[in-house]
Amino acid sequence: MRVDISRLVIGAPASGSGKSTVATGLMAALSRDQVVQGFKVGPDYIDPGYHTAATGRVSRNLDTWMSPISQVEGTFARAVQGADIAVIEGVMGLFDGYDAMTESGSTAEVAKLFHAPVILVLDVGKMARSAGALALGYRDFDPALNVAGVICNNIGSEKHALWVTQAIEAIGLPVLGWLPRESVLHVPERHLGLYTAIERATEIDTFLQRAAELVAQHIDLKQLRSIAGLAPSMELYDTLAQPPETSLTRIAVAGDEAFCFYYEDNFDWLRAAGAELIFFSPLRDAALPEGIGGLYLGGGYPELYAEQLAANTSLIQTIRSFVDARMPVYAECGGLMFLTESITDLNGRIYPMAGVVPGRAQMAGCLTMGYREVKAAQNTLLLACGGRTRGHEFHYSDWIDRPDDLSHAYEIVSRPGETVRAEGYARENLLASYIHLHFSANLDLARNFVCACARRQEGTLVS
Repeated sequence: MRVDISRLVIGAPASGSGKSTVATGLMAALSRDQVVQGFKVGPDYIDPGYHTAATGRVSRNLDTWMSPISQVEGTFARAVQGADIAVIEGVMGLFDGYDAMTESGSTAEVAKLFHAPVILVLDVGKMARSAGALALGYRDFDPALNVAGVICNNIGSEKHALWVTQAIEAIGLPVLGWLPRESVLHVPERHLGLYTAIERATEIDTFLQRAAELVAQHIDLKQLRSIAGLAPSMELYDTLAQPPETSLTRIAVAGDEAFCFYYEDNFDWLRAAGAELIFFSPLRDAALPEGIGGLYLGGGYPELYAEQLAANTSLIQTIRSFVDARMPVYAECGGLMFLTESITDLNGRIYPMAGVVPGRAQMAGCLTMGYREVKAAQNTLLLACGGRTRGHEFHYSDWIDRPDDLSHAYEIVSRPGETVRAEGYARENLLASYIHLHFSANLDLARNFVCACARRQEGTLVS
């Protein structure tokens, strides 16, 4: 399909520079008179929630390491239908991705893929003329990348804004505006990053309104729109099939404050494979939805809601019965934690969980994070033995007290200097792992899960 849409990428030298604040504020400001489609580079789940709240359209992830380029292009083409402008928020530093020597998975790679101009967000709170040197380095590091302008963040005064603007524009880059130091724009953080938009439901409108006001006051939106409009039209293809008229099965999906880490594309692929998705809340619902053929437990913050989850004994018993009936269950990260015997929270308190996965989840003092390529160690709900796919791992918990003879789901394919390690748990009808999978990385994932659910719902044992 022909895609002709204004677009730009919001990048930065490093995490913590303010690109999430700028990107979300821009989306909120532009949405006042345009239809804005938000995107997030990489595997992040939290920023897309803010984009969705700011624009009223579901934000999508663009990850060029986890997914084939053709699928990333398809996601973009699908999402921008009906929009006037696309705002793509980067990940980490502009050139940071899978490794130190390539652009794989980086914001720069996505910007070049979609021929999108980059607006560089610089935290200049502790610099003046040095901002010019920083901007120069990022503009010239990759000549194929179009760094088209700068937005300065953390400005202390009008004079400070003038100095950094003069320094940056002296090297030939326009400064499109700046944002002042303002506590209302600071999104509170904790062990896994920012608080999610769903958790800030009572204050999110105020936050977005203030962010939009500051962006409109201090940033030249007319010039920014002009830069975004220079992006050329592209011919992109979407391989996602339309869902069948009659679904093959119904899959229950956990969705609330405790379970909110999902890729929207995963839902698209499940529906295209023939699933009807039924959302429910493990925090509030007493039982699983009726008439389902499978269960999908995504990631999130079960450790923060462990007491409430543990108190919902009727739902836990329903899940146990569902597993005992050999119905298909797929769980990742927070879902895995929920299915273990217990969760030990950050204060050392222990809460009983579903107990259908051997071992216990315990909050740890260090972060496990990174892209992962996995190979199925046995036949699973999503992959046949030996099948490979890509995903991402991000957790502060450890899975402890696992049996030595645990039936592992995957082998993590090692990078140079690393050793192969086992990961996850699998048996006939259950697959649980810390790895978040993007279903566009391997189109067998959604099809296999839906087929397993449909077969079991029809009374045929999953094989």
